[in-house]
Amino acid sequence: MASSRDRQRKLARAKLDRQLARRAARTRRRRQIQAGVGAAVVLVLIVAGSAWALGAFDSDPKQDTAAEDVCLWTPQDATANTNLKDVGTPATKGLPTSGTRALTVTTNQGAPITAELDLASAPCAGASIAHLASKGFYDNTKCHEITSEGALRCGDPSGTGLGGPTYSFYDENVPVAPEASPSASPAPDEPPAYPKGTVAMIANPPGANGSQFLIFFKDFDPDKPAYPVIGKVTGGLDVVTKIGALPTVDNGSGAKVKPKTDVVIQSLTVGEPSTAPAPAPSGASASPSAG
Repeated sequence: MASSRDRQRKLARAKLDRQLARRAARTRRRRQIQAGVGAAVVLVLIVAGSAWALGAFDSDPKQDTAAEDVCLWTPQDATANTNLKDVGTPATKGLPTSGTRALTVTTNQGAPITAELDLASAPCAGASIAHLASKGFYDNTKCHEITSEGALRCGDPSGTGLGGPTYSFYDENVPVAPEASPSASPAPDEPPAYPKGTVAMIANPPGANGSQFLIFFKDFDPDKPAYPVIGKVTGGLDVVTKIGALPTVDNGSGAKVKPKTDVVIQSLTVGEPSTAPAPAPSGASASPSAG
C-alpha cells in the first residue's frame, strides 16, 4: 500500500515538474519576443534619427548630397588678351585637398628641378598646374624673368608676363606679415616669408592666378607678402641658383630682367597625389609661413 502511494506521489511530482518546465519555457519565449521587439524599435529609431540628421527627410535631398566645388575657375577673354592660350579648365569637384604632388621641371640648364606641390594649403594651384601640365602647356616655353626679389619666373608661353590659360583662380596660402610692434624687437630666428626653394604663384593682375610661377633661389622677406606659396623645391636647387646668377638683358620694356641665355622648360610634369607630408625646401633653413 505504501509503495502505491509513493508511486502516486512520484507521478504527481513529475507532472508538476513538467508543468513548471513548460511554464518557464513560455516565460523565456515571451521575454525573448519582448526583447526582440524592443531592439527592433530602438534600431528603427536610430536609423530614422540618423537619416533625419543627414537630411533624408529634407525637401530637396539632391542639393544636400551633391559634391561641393573645391575650386572655381574664372573665365578670361582671349580676344581681349591674345597672350592667353585655351586648353580648357580643370575639374571643380573631387579635387585632392591633402597631401602633395610631385612637380618635375626639366630645363636646358642641367639636372631636373623637382618640387612638392602642397595640396592642403593650395589645392587649386595644384589642380591647375596638373591640368596644364597634362595638356603640355609648359613644354618648350621660356622662363622669361629673373626677378629682383631673387626668383626665377616661368610659366608664360608668350614670354611677355601677360600670358596664361583662359581662366584664373584666387590667391591661396599668401604668407601673413608679422605685426609690427614699436616696443618689441624682431625675433632673430623668424623665418622669411619666402625661404630659398619656395615655389609660389605670380599673377598679373595680382589675385588672378593662371599659369605663371616663381622659384626662389634666395630668401625673400617683404613687408607685405603677395605671392601665394604653393610648394617647395626638393631637388635641383643648385640649378635654380645657377640660373639666378645668369646675366640679364632688356626684355623690351626697358627692364633688364630677361636672362641673356634662354632658359627653356623642355618639359613639366606633375605626379599623382600622395599622402606624404611636404618636405622642407632643399637648402632652406625653414619652411614658408602658412597663409
